Amino acid sequence: MEFANGELARHRVEMLDSLGMIWSVSDARFEAGLDWARVWAKEHGGSLGAPVRAAVSGYAIGTWLMELRAAAAVLADQPGALAAEWRAALEEIDPWWCPAWPVTWQRAYATARMWWLDTDGLVDWTRLPLDTVFEGEQLGRWVRAQRAGFAALDQEQRDLLAAIGIEADPELVAAKAAAEAKPKVSRTDRFAQGLAALAQFVEREQHPRVPRPHKEPAEAVEAGPGGEEQVVVSHFALGAWLNNRKAHRAKLTPGQLAQLAEHGVEWA
Repeated sequence: MEFANGELARHRVEMLDSLGMIWSVSDARFEAGLDWARVWAKEHGGSLGAPVRAAVSGYAIGTWLMELRAAAAVLADQPGALAAEWRAALEEIDPWWCPAWPVTWQRAYATARMWWLDTDGLVDWTRLPLDTVFEGEQLGRWVRAQRAGFAALDQEQRDLLAAIGIEADPELVAAKAAAEAKPKVSRTDRFAQGLAALAQFVEREQHPRVPRPHKEPAEAVEAGPGGEEQVVVSHFALGAWLNNRKAHRAKLTPGQLAQLAEHGVEWA
């Protein structure tokens, strides 16, 4: 006898009841949820990394899984702990249904694995466009982030990635390390940069009406690879910066408003 997805769980409960079997309400609810979990996993590459708001034919599978993950975090001998047989049933569907890392990572990994399976394992991750989107996931950006931050992942995560051909990229790792090594710019320093760019613009154009997309060139002297000084030209997004300052005018100090007013900014 075949049943539609929405009838399977109800049939299980009705069958147990009609046979006069003794069963607990919690067990029956779990079995019903488990049927929906199988449906979700079948449609998502075997993964139970469902978002919290996910639903299957009206059943809140995301909430159900979230509650079970919370129970799985409770020590076995404590009230509210997940029953061993329930954990085993979930792991039979997806061994990584409750990972030690964020479930969002596991969900993205499942999507990458689906892509890998769809290409019969012949995908070249190094050539995957950065803007690639698959099954709603920003797959291109996610893969790049894994290749850049490979060493920071748990060993099991690295093993999962290696299994579908995703490995560390030395160039991306070096670029990520260099970016993290740069000193963070404080809000005060950022304001000073914007003010300097505005002053330069006003001096050249004789007015403070900066177009929204305008980027103001700025020169800075930095040490080169051999220690020699070199001039580096960057472009400050002055139009966007000024627009954001106007939108968040209430957060500016009286002194900052006064500095903007000195350069002719009317709303300051």
